Amino acid sequence: MPHITRDSLMTLEGYAKVRTALRAEIMAHKKNRMVELGDHVTLIFEDEKTMRYQIQEMLRAERTFEESGIQDELDAYNPLVPDGTNWKATMMIQYSDPDARKVALEKLKGIENRVWVQVADQPRVLAIADEDMERENAEKTSAVHFLRFELDATSIAAAKAGSQIRMGIDLDAYRVDSMTLAENTRAALVVDLA
Repeated sequence: MPHITRDSLMTLEGYAKVRTALRAEIMAHKKNRMVELGDHVTLIFEDEKTMRYQIQEMLRAERTFEESGIQDELDAYNPLVPDGTNWKATMMIQYSDPDARKVALEKLKGIENRVWVQVADQPRVLAIADEDMERENAEKTSAVHFLRFELDATSIAAAKAGSQIRMGIDLDAYRVDSMTLAENTRAALVVDLA
């Protein structure tokens, strides 16, 4: 899968001209790539399009136009683009009440390593979490994690052939037994596979 390069990015001025329309397009694109696991965990499966948008937004917010700053953003976000044998997702743990969130994040330590995906009747694949940096400490887990689901050739072939994809979370404090992905989500994720 192609990575995002400096030459493929828009200038700050060029991005400003198309930002409103692009934002609407990306939000519609993300709807097909979003999976809610229970009431408080959402996964957004990233791809080149979502990461390109994120880089452009970061460059805009930070008014970055120097080569080193642009390269820093590319280095941070390119690893979140799937490479053809995996799915990569941003996992968000969301509680509207700050006190409830604090308590939940203490109870949910390790949740990022207990999220799984299963294609057809193949073995479940556990997420590989936070390869860039540790996001959990002795007291709590983070509200945001980055996950990678590395698939074998049989699972990839089954997904491409139209097989169901199921997901869940195997953590006593927050269990999601098995949820079948909607067809629009399944179809969007298959595009990520080489």
